[in-house]
Amino acid sequence: MKKNSFAIKFLIISIFLFNFQTIVFSEIMLLTGCKNLNDSFIKNEYILDFEKSLMTRNYIYDGKTYKKYKITDLSIKKENTLERFMYGDKNLIFTDKIGYPQFYTQLVFKKNSLMINIKTVINGEEAISKISTCSKVEVFEKES
Repeated sequence: MKKNSFAIKFLIISIFLFNFQTIVFSEIMLLTGCKNLNDSFIKNEYILDFEKSLMTRNYIYDGKTYKKYKITDLSIKKENTLERFMYGDKNLIFTDKIGYPQFYTQLVFKKNSLMINIKTVINGEEAISKISTCSKVEVFEKES
């Protein structure tokens, strides 16, 4: 009797698990038309993919800014794409740290905000300052 009861429960659970389809929602936040406080760009956009925990930045320097950086760094490209891992902490989104343990920087985003900040840490002292303001922020939910 116990074997039949176990077999029936196992069969019901198996059918439920095999036929149960999950719908996963993930978000992508797109910031476009971003104006940097120090440099000029023809195109400057940020794509934050929360499912992949990845920030992608696509940008094209204008002629003046490109020449300014090309003088000191021959590896500079006029058009480029950067990818950085990101993580959330409370209501903020941080990119991975760039630099040494005593000195590093990382970008800071707030969900649905047009502003992009940069966090700089030097020997444990941190400062957050505005680096860019975008003209448009869109949040897309994708279903998979």
